[in-house]
Amino acid sequence: MSILARASADALREHLADAPPLPAHTRLKGPDTGLVMLRGRAGGDGTPFNLMEATATRCTVSMGQAMGHATVLGRDAAQAELAAAIDAALQLPDLRAPLLAAVIEPLAAAQDAARAETARKAEATRVNFFTMVAMR
Repeated sequence: MSILARASADALREHLADAPPLPAHTRLKGPDTGLVMLRGRAGGDGTPFNLMEATATRCTVSMGQAMGHATVLGRDAAQAELAAAIDAALQLPDLRAPLLAAVIEPLAAAQDAARAETARKAEATRVNFFTMVAMR
């Protein structure tokens, strides 16, 4: 679900073009947009505190016997409904493998590559203060 929640509606549609068509689904709830409280911890492992609120959209759909849920950051109702529909379709045995190959794995690879690129850029700006002390 984290891969679907992080992918845009356009990216989901683009990858679904290479997959078998999804069966029809029925909305059970939403898509509803609201606020969620984000929590932090002092020092990363200290006492939790309320950091801020963020806009989120959630949706629940039914696809035969399967039920799909999705919560995404932002106000994109189409993204939430599409992610919920894919979640439900992944529970159907005949669609699971094709959806994993056409949608989930390529999105996961793209998200991993973007995360690695961000980490590479951040690492290039790191300063090792112990090295600077030794240079004096």
